[in-house]
Amino acid sequence: MAVAPVVALEMGTSKVCALVGEAREDGNIMITGIGLCPSCGVRKGIIVDLEKVASCVRTAIQGAEQSGAVEIRQVNITLSGSHLQSVINPGSVPVFDAQRGITRDDIEEVMNIAKAIHLPHDVDILHTIPQTYTVDDQGGVINPEGMQGGKLSLDMLILHCSRNQLNNAVKAVQNVGLEVVDVAFSGLCSALAALTPEQKECGVALIDLGGGTTSYVVYAGGIIATAGVLAVGGDHITNDIAVGFSISLKRAEILKQESGSAIVDASTHFQRISVPQEVGFSACSVAISDLNAVIHARVDETFQMMRHDFDKKRLMRQLGAGLVLTGGGAHLRGVETVAERVFEMPCAMGRPKNFSGVSTVHEGPEYASLLGMVRYAIRSGSQAEETVSLGGFFKRWFGRGG
Repeated sequence: MAVAPVVALEMGTSKVCALVGEAREDGNIMITGIGLCPSCGVRKGIIVDLEKVASCVRTAIQGAEQSGAVEIRQVNITLSGSHLQSVINPGSVPVFDAQRGITRDDIEEVMNIAKAIHLPHDVDILHTIPQTYTVDDQGGVINPEGMQGGKLSLDMLILHCSRNQLNNAVKAVQNVGLEVVDVAFSGLCSALAALTPEQKECGVALIDLGGGTTSYVVYAGGIIATAGVLAVGGDHITNDIAVGFSISLKRAEILKQESGSAIVDASTHFQRISVPQEVGFSACSVAISDLNAVIHARVDETFQMMRHDFDKKRLMRQLGAGLVLTGGGAHLRGVETVAERVFEMPCAMGRPKNFSGVSTVHEGPEYASLLGMVRYAIRSGSQAEETVSLGGFFKRWFGRGG
């Protein structure tokens, strides 16, 4: 039976975007529709004006309906923002029948215990992701079923988010007459779109450079070791440029995109860019080397914060496949070079895999999270690749499943 088209929606700091996708018999996903709207009412991935966001959603959905020749009633949301955090929660159970070994019931019991974490009342669990099992003192067990042992333990990676922020995202969609099917962390979606099984097995860090946030997911030995969000993104670079050179945000964004680089090149010291007068801003000229110094400072700071977190969690030596960058910030000139210097490992731009259709979408790293959400939604009838609990979340809180 043919799989119905699915719609992924992103309410980001820079843009609100809706993608329509459908599965093909060859396993690829065809993107058949897209709707875009410059974002209003979102800062650092957080909704600050519900009415403006709803208006942007309406515009994006209408564009997707027209380009995809479909009527959209349901969407799947990607979620980001610094309120999204992860924690590892352990669980253990005794194995009573040593002769028969570990059973499926034992595994389900330890998973339930590892999911049972006490969180503040205003926080909801978004994803629960099993890591590795331990049988007695033997760690790193992937599938313990049938193994002999007296104790079974499991580490569960739990991603949680602000209940209010989640409800606001859902409400923005419902306010335009749409139903939310599922919600997923944008970083996990980007990984689902851009990473290969080989990269995950070797160990890889995916860093999604968004407009208001930077999301990351780290794989070690095929397992998600950590994930999270920094409340800093491309808009912060634009703001630094605007403040540093007393120009408008619009002009600062143009300078960043057209002339900026994360690498400071001394040879550009005498090259200058003329900035015309605007309402409220005088005409001026900007040295390219000064522009790039401002950009470099913010990019370097962002990567240094992430490197510190990876060092603290002892993950650096497990990243055999290096770094992969997605998000609109991956287009910034020199950003890969800065990442390689900070992390001391290879870095590459992440290209979505096994997608076709609108070329500007399936080839662009800025659409990785949306494409990954489309992929997840298409697979939602079976167990997701990362064993991520999504459907249960919505059945519990919104009365609908994935």
